[in-house]
Amino acid sequence: MDDLDFSGKPAATAKASAAAAKPAEPVSLYNPKLALEFFSIGGTSEQFAAGSRIFVENEKATGFFSKGARIYLLLEGDVTLTLKDKPLEMVLPGEIFGELAAIADLPRSATATARKNCRALALDEKQFVNSLQQMPEFALMLMSVMSQRLRRADAKLAAARKDSVAAPVQRDSLDRKTLGELQSELGNPAPARALAGQNVVTQGAVGACMFVVTEGRIAISLDGSVVEHVEAGGIFGELALVDRTGRAATATAETDCAWLLIARDDFLAMVRSKPAFGLALLRSMSERLQHVGQLLQAQAT
Repeated sequence: MDDLDFSGKPAATAKASAAAAKPAEPVSLYNPKLALEFFSIGGTSEQFAAGSRIFVENEKATGFFSKGARIYLLLEGDVTLTLKDKPLEMVLPGEIFGELAAIADLPRSATATARKNCRALALDEKQFVNSLQQMPEFALMLMSVMSQRLRRADAKLAAARKDSVAAPVQRDSLDRKTLGELQSELGNPAPARALAGQNVVTQGAVGACMFVVTEGRIAISLDGSVVEHVEAGGIFGELALVDRTGRAATATAETDCAWLLIARDDFLAMVRSKPAFGLALLRSMSERLQHVGQLLQAQAT
């Protein structure tokens, strides 16, 4: 089937180039100095005694970025993240934590415990959006970090799915207001279209744009296994624009579909000028990371 992605190289060449250039361990894209500047704009200082729990797995507060769903930047001490009493990772000074559940408005995926006396900066929704308006580059940095984590998690999930089948997840969508503003910002272009059964992008191809679905339903697959569905208002293809590497998955039209194309320059400009757009992308990526993590946990049990 035809691949409708606008790629600089054929998929096979892109895969070979990516494999040749890929280091054994990806370099971290996280910038502690940028994070500190971002949190310092309006963050609230909080202290936690050694042994105290900052948040608990499966905890769900009411409302986006409510008291129990804040995002933290650790300034002093260290924090352990555990799941079902099993250690996941250690948070050290200069690192952020709690961002996935806070941004996606989902239950906490782990328990955070202060191993030593700790001091952190915390952001609620209003503070986060205010900081994002002043420092949109933080959103781009965080997207890059999430993109890197998603690619590693997707690779593990693809390997795990070879021996099992799980129901695909329905990816969250932009609300109608944000979608309308996005169309207007792009100059109200005529949507691109594909017939049912056509590949829109192919895993490994070099991507030059991202997609916002306006009609129909897209299936996202890893190594031939469908893992997500994207319907009207849903976004896909953003990872290739964020980290400028090959497509992480194949996207196929399950029905006749239409979508808006967003080139990298337009993408960067809108993240910088429209905090709501950047926040919607962060929410989508956070949800995907949470979902993939849950699938991997289920595979391990």
